[in-house]
Amino acid sequence: MMRFFLTSGLILTLFLSSCSEKPKKSEAIKYLDSASIEVLEEELKNVLNPETRFEILSEGHNWTEGPLWLKDEEKLLFSDIPRNTVYSWSENDGVEIYLKPSGFTGENYKGSEPGANGLLLDSDGNLVLCQHGNRQVARMNSPLDQPKPEFISLADNFENKRLNSPNDAAYHSNGQLFFTDPPYGLAGRIEDPAKELDFQGVYRLEQSGEVVLLDDQMSRPNGIGLSSDESILYVANSDPDNPIWNAYHLDSVGRVKSKELFFDASVLLSERKGLPDGLKVHPRGYLFATGPGGVLLFNKEGKHLGSLLTGQHTSNVAFNSDHTILFMTADSYVLRLKLN
Repeated sequence: MMRFFLTSGLILTLFLSSCSEKPKKSEAIKYLDSASIEVLEEELKNVLNPETRFEILSEGHNWTEGPLWLKDEEKLLFSDIPRNTVYSWSENDGVEIYLKPSGFTGENYKGSEPGANGLLLDSDGNLVLCQHGNRQVARMNSPLDQPKPEFISLADNFENKRLNSPNDAAYHSNGQLFFTDPPYGLAGRIEDPAKELDFQGVYRLEQSGEVVLLDDQMSRPNGIGLSSDESILYVANSDPDNPIWNAYHLDSVGRVKSKELFFDASVLLSERKGLPDGLKVHPRGYLFATGPGGVLLFNKEGKHLGSLLTGQHTSNVAFNSDHTILFMTADSYVLRLKLN
């Protein structure tokens, strides 16, 4: 009889073990209570509830950037540039190191921003990184679920001169890659002796590998994104003397037809910290652009509907798969906000 109970207990234990799933972390949700939502136009309420609170997913970083949601893995990637590391966050596992080194694979880096900045996926689901330290746009040469610091360069020069330090990028559905190239990854920035180009460029990378210059007149081109119909390319300029967003109207093959000022944030700088930086476009045409105060929300006509006031220097944003969540990298934080 005793033997029967032991065997049954063992069978029951094995059965329960095989059916159990990895438990989720039970940590209480933390909120950034100093953050708030400013409503300038009632249209903003079509996008989000002004009473929504900002959730803290991770904190204690040096400078977060490049948020990217991985649908199949149900996790968020983000970069800590000074630490030369890409981290992951998920509901189950919290924050973990995903990829290190992420943007500089050499030795004796002398600057303060060696890591990867913008992160995105190509049409085959490969991770593409804007690498400050390596001064290139590169593809990780390993699957997403087996990350390794092995990279294939996609663009590292223009007319045989090394790029400055690619910052952010956006893919067109036809495979073209648009990217920006300010000097932030160089130790001496604009005055660095290793700087080979005498301008900061906005570029288009063709599938053939050709790098095409679109604009060399922006002083600090930074965040970049395409409108939902891919007819307009938005580019942020993170220069305190010219804090603007430009809109480039594109033809069917990605050439610039015209360029116009989308928004000038000069007035906001007098009362709020932060410069135009990363941006993303919602499928409904709304532009979420980091800048003075946190994240500015525009409609497709260019009207400023309001701001997500994080109180932090906010670098970039990303959506989840169905665009009901906005992720924000804000100084030492990674934040989450629910959308309508």
